[in-house]
Order: sequence, then structure tokens, then C-alpha cells
Amino acid sequence: MDVLDIKVRVKTRHLPDHLPSDSKQFAFAYHITIENNSEHTVQLLSRYWKITDANGKTSEVEGDGVVGKQPIMKAGENFDYTSGAVIDTPVGNMEGYYVMELESGERFRVPVKVFRLAIPSILH
Repeated sequence: MDVLDIKVRVKTRHLPDHLPSDSKQFAFAYHITIENNSEHTVQLLSRYWKITDANGKTSEVEGDGVVGKQPIMKAGENFDYTSGAVIDTPVGNMEGYYVMELESGERFRVPVKVFRLAIPSILH
């Protein structure tokens, strides 16, 4: 199968008020836009994330859908959602993939390139 034109865009932000003030962890939100630029209808079945903090500690998250949904995107449609992650350092990163399915039942992965989680002005 040719690689379908599915684009993933990510925006992140630090959530300083999300955890108690005495917490030693850092909370981040990530807003994802999945663009179906292909000529096919696709459904997002599951996701996999590898989350790594600045100390090299990793955690993996996988499961059905995103934010409780398994969206179907027709050709030209987008799907947006926001979720979050908590890590032990003020800087970290995430990467992963979505498992998608065509109407024919054929499944494929859409990779999500590494993106950074960082509190503002921690990196120059």
C-alpha cells in the first residue's frame, strides 16, 4: 500500500497550575491535529506514545482511540484533540504513532515525530 497522506501537527504547553504547588512533577498539554489529506476514509483505532523525561526515564502509553474516541475521517477532514502528560523534569519529549484503518479493513501506522515538552524559557 502507498503511504497515505495523513499529517499530524502538535502544539504543546506547560500547565503550571495543573499540579499542587509542592509537586515535583511537571504537567503538559498537547494539542494534536490529524489531517486526512488522502483520498480515502480512515479510522483512528489506537495510539502508542513513548514519553521520555530529561533523566532518560521513559513511560509508554497505548490503548484504543484518543480521548475516548475512535474518529472516522473522510478525505479532506481533520480531527483535533487535546490530552496531557506528567513528567518528572521540566523538559522531556514524546513520540509515537496512530494505528489507522481503511474502509477495506487494511491497517497502517501513522508515525508522530518526536516533539518537546518544556516549560517556557527553560531552553534558550
